[in-house]
Amino acid sequence: MGQEPVSDLVQRASQQLTELVRGELRLAQAEMKEKGRRYGRGGGLFGGAGVVGFLMLQAAVATAIAGLAVVWPVWAAALTVTAVLGVIAAVLAARGRRQFGRAAPPAPAETIENLKADVAEIKESAHR
Repeated sequence: MGQEPVSDLVQRASQQLTELVRGELRLAQAEMKEKGRRYGRGGGLFGGAGVVGFLMLQAAVATAIAGLAVVWPVWAAALTVTAVLGVIAAVLAARGRRQFGRAAPPAPAETIENLKADVAEIKESAHR
């Protein structure tokens, strides 16, 4: 009846499955490469935006000094703006330090405890 032996069918199915998996891996590799390029471009654009934003803040500081210099001497305007920026920096640093303190230790303590409990449960089940 022209039927192929089962071993030939299994071999052909195995070969086709291998080709399918390899094809999917090549597709995944190409897709990840393209995504990597896009992430790289996006990161570069974000970096450029950060530089321009920093320059904008410098211009805003100069504008604040110039605005206050209309009323006060230039040195007093610059000193006032510097003091305000110093206070803002100190507040941000204190809040950042507090956040680091809350994150310590860096190990995932809750997950470690759950894993220890799981291991204990498995050991207990194995002794039964």
